[in-house]
Amino acid sequence: MFIKKLKDLFTIYFAFFKVGAFTFGGGLAMMPMLQKELIEKKQWLTEEELIDYYAVGQSTPGIIAVNVATFVGYKRAGILGGIFGTLGIISPSLIIIMILANLINSISDYPIVQKALTGINVAVAALLTSVIINFAKKTIKNVWNAIFMLISFLLIFALKVPSFIVILFGLATGIILTFIHKKKETKTDDIA
Repeated sequence: MFIKKLKDLFTIYFAFFKVGAFTFGGGLAMMPMLQKELIEKKQWLTEEELIDYYAVGQSTPGIIAVNVATFVGYKRAGILGGIFGTLGIISPSLIIIMILANLINSISDYPIVQKALTGINVAVAALLTSVIINFAKKTIKNVWNAIFMLISFLLIFALKVPSFIVILFGLATGIILTFIHKKKETKTDDIA
């Protein structure tokens, strides 16, 4: 039993280690890798669960990918699973940062390094666009969702409202609309 639990914990660790090691850009850039690893390969989550975890991870303090790794690890194996998921996702960054910290000053002025970083930024932008399109397909289910998305976009990008305020506004709006919808259902049930 102990060996199986330990094996499960290391499976969680290495699944998130792979995501952390092969994803550049963090946050949304990790979403395609999370989808592939957690949904397609491991079948630990559904797409809706990953979107929900991602939304909660976005609205809680800390790094989104770390929050998602913690949630998924916890779902798979409790508190230790959350710890191993978190350690798995941050380990590659810590290793790479410690190596690069020694090298960055000596190589950052080379044109080839600057061009490589520019290429990585372009690839990350393409990944982010893909994630946004996939999110939109799964979360925009009616006209009101589309309207709220556009309003959120305008608030953040045009009016420079901090994203956490827009997230809190979305949370409050969702709660209010749920109560209104439930109240209407209760009235309809009472009449019938």
